[in-house]
Amino acid sequence: MRQARFGRDAGHRKALLRNLVSSLLLEERIQTTDTKAKAVKALADKMITLGKRGDLHARRQAAAFLGRPEAVAKLFNDIAPRYTGRNGGYTRVVKVGPRRGDAAPMSIVELV
Repeated sequence: MRQARFGRDAGHRKALLRNLVSSLLLEERIQTTDTKAKAVKALADKMITLGKRGDLHARRQAAAFLGRPEAVAKLFNDIAPRYTGRNGGYTRVVKVGPRRGDAAPMSIVELV
């Protein structure tokens, strides 16, 4: 399966995804297009797994990806401890129908 490119070059795509993941961790719920939601779900689950590991290396890896200190702090202090008894599946994607302007299929990504 090929990764979605979103009509952007690699740097722009990486920035888009890290911003969406950071927003998801800070807000715990975001609304975006279906394709972006699927990409964000995979990356957010990886970040939460790093948070559950909790060591210094995991914290540095998360900080390198997220780039926002407040997102890293919330991930390690609030979100990761919630999922200690859960092995994966930390996020859910719920389809909400088409966007009004261009009828793009929209979804909500939220922490379980």
